[in-house]
Amino acid sequence: MTTSAPPLGLLLDVDGPIASPATRTVAAPGLVADLRTLLAAGVPVVFNTGRSDAFLRDQVVPPLLAGGLPRGARLHAVCEKGAVWTSIGPDGMGPVHVDEALAVPLAVHEVVDELLSRYRDTMFLDGTKRSMASVEARTDVPAADYTRAQAAFDAELVAALTGRGLGVGYRDRQHPDDAGAVPWRVDPSVIATDVESADVGKDLGARRALTLLSADGPLPRAWHTVGDSRSDYRMADQLHALGHRVTHVDVRPAGPLPTTPYPVLTDPVRVDDAAGAAHLRALVVELRLG
Repeated sequence: MTTSAPPLGLLLDVDGPIASPATRTVAAPGLVADLRTLLAAGVPVVFNTGRSDAFLRDQVVPPLLAGGLPRGARLHAVCEKGAVWTSIGPDGMGPVHVDEALAVPLAVHEVVDELLSRYRDTMFLDGTKRSMASVEARTDVPAADYTRAQAAFDAELVAALTGRGLGVGYRDRQHPDDAGAVPWRVDPSVIATDVESADVGKDLGARRALTLLSADGPLPRAWHTVGDSRSDYRMADQLHALGHRVTHVDVRPAGPLPTTPYPVLTDPVRVDDAAGAAHLRALVVELRLG
């Protein structure tokens, strides 16, 4: 176990900063090598993602292991926005833990399956999720086509879920159930729509990350959170609220920057995984690791 507090910890969204939204693979030059260098220097890293543990096992972990993950590396993954978590070592991923209280009911899966039969030309079911019901954009479909189909799918989805008596939130609208509760959320992103518990989110993921790191050493003196959506700011919001020093790195292609009580960094020329890779490279240089 590490005995001195590292100067920095990283809380990383996966889609965007690490994996290309276009190819869904980890391909940005130098990204994996720099991430491995940071881990070897004692920088704790936690992936905080809406992705499943299976996606990390298949797409993110193999390139890290291929170059040799250093023993003692503090590397964890919080998946499905806090509902699922695991740790990663030189031999791969450890046991996967699931908060079953956050899993959507069977009725949600039934609705998604029924609707998807009419939208398979633009999207597919992510069958690897343990707590959510998620559909994702096909990689062979233009982004504009998916965006149009997603809007229609989401509208039908919310109507069908509320028709089943489920309380559902969607964007800024709330559709309570008969008891006045809204325990579930339809959450669209650039490449997917998730049906999830209203209690999950990148803020829950941040709290899970702190718990995981507290078990294997001291917490870092400062944090960088990195994400490609407005909801990723909730990582930094949570850390700041808990008294941690944090900087958020926004790799979105577009969108206004919110006013925050902590610094926000952007890349003037790069976005998504290219910006994520550039930030990791800058940290390696700043920390004089290579």
